[in-house]
Amino acid sequence: MKNLIKKIRLYLNMSQTEFAEHMNVSFATVNRWENDRAVPNKLAQMRLYELCKAQAVPVYDMTLEKITEAAKKIEVVKGMVLLYHGSKSGIERMIEPKSRKQCDFGRGFYMGTDPSQALTLICDYEKSKFYIVSIDTNKLEMLTIPADIEWAMLVAYNRGRMESIKGTEFYNKYRNMAAGKDLLIGSIANDRMFYVIDNFFIGNITDAALVHSLSALQLGSQYVAVSQRGCDAIHIEAEIELSYLERAFIKEVAEENRARGVSLANDICKNYRREGLFFDEILDNAKTGGR
Repeated sequence: MKNLIKKIRLYLNMSQTEFAEHMNVSFATVNRWENDRAVPNKLAQMRLYELCKAQAVPVYDMTLEKITEAAKKIEVVKGMVLLYHGSKSGIERMIEPKSRKQCDFGRGFYMGTDPSQALTLICDYEKSKFYIVSIDTNKLEMLTIPADIEWAMLVAYNRGRMESIKGTEFYNKYRNMAAGKDLLIGSIANDRMFYVIDNFFIGNITDAALVHSLSALQLGSQYVAVSQRGCDAIHIEAEIELSYLERAFIKEVAEENRARGVSLANDICKNYRREGLFFDEILDNAKTGGR
């Protein structure tokens, strides 16, 4: 955290003495923080949060900058993809495809191209860890799912939304879609997209509105290692701890982004409310062998 504290102090154009006065600590304490001989406790970080809020210090951007700088130091070779992963308690054992079953693409190890999405997932957890990882795709069987109704239906299958048509050709298509694959690649369903797709599942919006929302929200891609072979191709390049201060700002930005995304999605859904099919209509068509 030493670099972050120094960045904040320099952004505020304060000397260590001035910064210490604002933080109600001694000059020696600030000096120890910046020389990595001590870490601010939670109370001090809460005080620092209030100071940064009052002075509009871009702590979130500083966190992203820290991640970007770490990523730039990693050599990327042909077939290697650099990704981000957030863990609520850290990775302690070998990487395995063992997330809970009802995730977007089923059980697997989830990574993404957008560091902000991984940060959002773990900002509420004190022991959370952020990782920069790489995956060697050279020998993997991969499937890329386009950001369209195919993506939505695969998510619907994996979230258990298709049980009413179990056994149909339509159901089996998505059950078998990832068979024999090591790595699935598709759009990230972040907080903004969760809102849209849930509204699709409960019948508030059509597939046309959903697909247009996918495009407009400009989500990054998630890479999901769904086999042990895929997981074995993953390498942890860097582990980045997040302070209480950073997690507080990440949570704040995540809530702001979600609100903007929901507003945008609502506008899109209004524009396409009379186009396309509702989810229950798609399932009804599947029962009769049509679409």
